[in-house]
Amino acid sequence: MLAKRIIPCLDVKDGVVVKGIEFCHHKNVGKILDLTKLYVNSGADELVFYDIAASARNKLVKKKWIIKIAEITDIPFCVAGGISNLKEVEMILALGADKISINSPAIKDPYFISRIADRFGTQCVVVGIDSWYDKQENVYSVFQYSGDINKTIKTNIQTIDWVKRVQELGAGEIVLNVINQDGKKNGYDVCQLKKIRKICKIPLIASGGAGSKNDFFDLFKKVSVEGALAASVFHNKNINIFDLKKFLHKKGIPIRI
Repeated sequence: MLAKRIIPCLDVKDGVVVKGIEFCHHKNVGKILDLTKLYVNSGADELVFYDIAASARNKLVKKKWIIKIAEITDIPFCVAGGISNLKEVEMILALGADKISINSPAIKDPYFISRIADRFGTQCVVVGIDSWYDKQENVYSVFQYSGDINKTIKTNIQTIDWVKRVQELGAGEIVLNVINQDGKKNGYDVCQLKKIRKICKIPLIASGGAGSKNDFFDLFKKVSVEGALAASVFHNKNINIFDLKKFLHKKGIPIRI
């Protein structure tokens, strides 16, 4: 059985790491390079760097941060933020990123997924999906441009349909960001993840809701996801990644320690 991955996420806006609740009310929580060093040294399996406002602003993630992160990390890292063409993908990979992640650009142009996969391989194309649960309609829907509250769009795409589509188009991995759970620290949306796992045949990463070590254990015990992404609990030092991995190992979860 493959080891589960613990993945800290740097949500970046205007050059600093931020964090909010349900993708709103973002606050400055730290410096990009300081947190990168912290996670590399504490045993993270991967690192995700998201410029959360880039797509909404029709801009590309800044090159300087990719270069600086590549210089101080020896773990795989994924970059997202306004990536909209193959030239930009090539540049970001050449600067040191191992994978790129697309979200809103993929919704705008789904075949962009296929073009990246055909040119660079499925292993380096991650599709981020921002999913919102509508209690009244009892459906999970995909949101676009969710990094900017003033430009966020609720699409007419249901999450489960989008998961099926991006797989067909060549995505190598999916990160499911559950907006309702984001920043609340009350656990991952295991219910939704179970439904998605049934139709998702590629690596699936859970994101949104981690608040304790037991939340990670509960996720890995109940859903066969390949990894868990988290931000607040790591940024605020509520959980040390090395301690988390020892805890999961003792609980029988396959993990790199």
